[in-house]
Parts: sequence; structure tokens; C-alpha cells
Amino acid sequence: MALTNEEILEVFKKTGGVLHGHFLLTSGRHSDTYMQCAKLFVHPAESERLCKALAEQLKEFKPDAVVSPAVGGILMGYEMARQLGVANYFAEREGGSMTLRRGFSIEKGMRVIVVEDVVTTGGSVKEVIELCKTAGAEVVAVASVVDRSGGQVDFGYPYRALLSMEVKSYAADECPLCREGKIPAVKPGSRGLK
Repeated sequence: MALTNEEILEVFKKTGGVLHGHFLLTSGRHSDTYMQCAKLFVHPAESERLCKALAEQLKEFKPDAVVSPAVGGILMGYEMARQLGVANYFAEREGGSMTLRRGFSIEKGMRVIVVEDVVTTGGSVKEVIELCKTAGAEVVAVASVVDRSGGQVDFGYPYRALLSMEVKSYAADECPLCREGKIPAVKPGSRGLK
């Protein structure tokens, strides 16, 4: 059940997941557009539809589990694991590093797909990949609903994104929105939650 970019963007627009303004991204960069998957995941039927389409692209990797970074990837990770019929784990930031808590453990040799809702630089995904490798798991693929890098990010593993788009972002000291000073930067993401 392949979906076109137009169909995927329509789901984001319908659920209020495309935001326009002045945003401080997790990477520290600034942008005038933000893809808010949290708005998408308020709607289970739409979440299921998109994750089912993405899961179709991942079945070939025959995973044993899905692992995602908290907080943004938790709901997506759950739905992807449900669609693939595998276990679901999420990593949390503790003391500045991604860790498995809550009694979660990844077994040596386990085949995992690392999933994240939106990827810009891929920093959180790369941390989860390292966590899985340290546990002895075999990372077989990476997936996201949205790839904001326009295909530029490289994880060293097969990467599937339902929607790939290049959304302009700026270093903080080069941000035209900051120079204009009309709209303050807001941080809609989850990094830094306590």
C-alpha cells in the first residue's frame, strides 16, 4: 500500500502536523517549518495507515524488535512493532546518554530496526544505533516517517523514510528569522524534557 508524497503531506496537514513559524530544532539549527509527528499520532487511524505503509518497506529485514528514542519515537515505535509483529523497546536519555531503562534489555544477536518519527541530522538515531550495537544486537535498518534531510543523512544501514523532503534550516548565527527579530524561536520537540 504505497502512499504518494502528496497523500502523506495531506495527512500531516489534516492532523495539524505541519507547523510554520520560527523553530529551534533538536540539532540546534533553526527552521521556519516543523513536522510535528505528535499531532499525527493523536489520530490512531492515520498513524496506522502511515506506519503500515512504512512497515511494508521493512518486512524484508526480518526484525526481531523495533527500538526508538524517547520521547518522539515512542508512539511510532509501538505502531511499527505492531505492524511488523515484533517486540517494541524505547531508549531514554539519562545523564546525557541514551540508555535502556524500565527493565528493557536487548539480547545479543537480536535483529533490530531503529525508528524515529522525524530525522533532521539523525543524532538521536545514531545514539540508539550505538546502544543497540553495544548490547550485541544486529541493526538491520533505520526508518522514519519524515526525513527532513532530503536524503542527505547516512546511518551506515539501509534507511527507509515514508516522506523525504528538504526543509531549509540554518545555524543559529545565520538564521534570517533571528535577524528579523519578529518571531521568537520556539522549541516544539522533546529533547531536554525532564
